[in-house]
Amino acid sequence: MSLIVVLILIGALLLLIIGFSIVQQQKERAEAERRIEVARQRAIIDETDAVLSNTGMAPCSSHIMLVLYRRIQDALEQSLNHASGQLKSDYERRLGDIKAQITTVSNSPSQVPAVENFRLPDNDRQILELVKTLKKLKAILRAEHNKGKVDPTVFAEEEMRIDNLQLRINVESMISRARAASFMKQYGSSKQMVTKALNTLHTIKAQTPNDPFIARKVDEAKQLLDEIMGAQRRTEPSTPAPKKEGDDIDMLFQPKKKW
Repeated sequence: MSLIVVLILIGALLLLIIGFSIVQQQKERAEAERRIEVARQRAIIDETDAVLSNTGMAPCSSHIMLVLYRRIQDALEQSLNHASGQLKSDYERRLGDIKAQITTVSNSPSQVPAVENFRLPDNDRQILELVKTLKKLKAILRAEHNKGKVDPTVFAEEEMRIDNLQLRINVESMISRARAASFMKQYGSSKQMVTKALNTLHTIKAQTPNDPFIARKVDEAKQLLDEIMGAQRRTEPSTPAPKKEGDDIDMLFQPKKKW
């Protein structure tokens, strides 16, 4: 009898240990998922903040600013479901600030700065940062649109604006590289880049025909192309005029000189 009791107690203890282990594993799994979700939302907030900090380099509309602010708002609200302690307090304070910014932008007249007034930064590091920012901004806009959080009309207009800005940066970069290649007497590469820049300019001109930036850049690219072709002609060795067949025959049968 005592043996049966002992076996029952051992079985009960094993079940208790197994049950405790299962509960502990579930807690650890839930904690790991919580940390992953917090980290994911933190990454969304950091990425959006980085884009916001660089929007001053590009003519961003109030529509884009609202997309970015609301993305941070969503990430903060998701984070509050998983955060605790001081971190939760920080998220609540930041959420209040973001909501205030959204209210301010929403109640203000809609602003859509003209792309035609865009000027490329003079600093190469800033240009590189701008290129990265526009690439991230386009990805964010598309992701939020796929979630149904951006009006299709706004999405189409803003994506076109970003594409236009990227084309302008490409044109500036190609013309700058063409000048550098021409200076190094690499006329073939230089001419190829200027021609590509002109093709891109014609693409932009089809979208914004009255853009003074495009007209100015077309003239600049054409002038540079003329300079490159002129320099290329000057450096090419002059080829001697081909001899006529009759000249050789006359030389053969002309009277020999007496010495």
